[in-house]
Amino acid sequence: MTLLYTLTILTIHTSLSWWIIALIALVIVLSVVGIVGAVVPAVPGTSLNMAALIISYLLCRGEISTHLLLALLSAGVIVIILDYVAPIWMTRAGGGGKRAVWGSTIGLVVGLFFMPIGLIVGPLIGAFVGEITDSHRPGKALKVSLWSFAAFLLTTGIKLMAGIVISYYSISAIYFHFT
Repeated sequence: MTLLYTLTILTIHTSLSWWIIALIALVIVLSVVGIVGAVVPAVPGTSLNMAALIISYLLCRGEISTHLLLALLSAGVIVIILDYVAPIWMTRAGGGGKRAVWGSTIGLVVGLFFMPIGLIVGPLIGAFVGEITDSHRPGKALKVSLWSFAAFLLTTGIKLMAGIVISYYSISAIYFHFT
């Protein structure tokens, strides 16, 4: 109700129509939720940031070049693919097997219920339990779980940086276009 009231007031007091103001609000919401989604695994952060970028591009013709749009969307797609592939690669690089990968994934999902510490500890414990059931060697299981945890930190950092950069271009295009 408050958002509707604010949009109505902006429509009355500015020359912008209500649907342009609604699209501006949508870009801002998608950008903020996308950045949050870089840290919270259940939210598709990079995809939301890319949607905000496309809306901003269409709304603010000329503020974002087509080359920049394609470059940022390509980077976003690479980040999404890397988010799925890097944990598997790094867990395997640490010597882990399929159980360690599955354990890390399950630990991440269970960790969502014990936020924020569960988000950090869940994949670590999951990979450890998965590897210890496979190899029965605590030293190897610890090494594998640390590699899995490093993959989580790496992909979270990359998603966060990509989300901030894409959101910057989305919101700044709107700011410079409408001011």
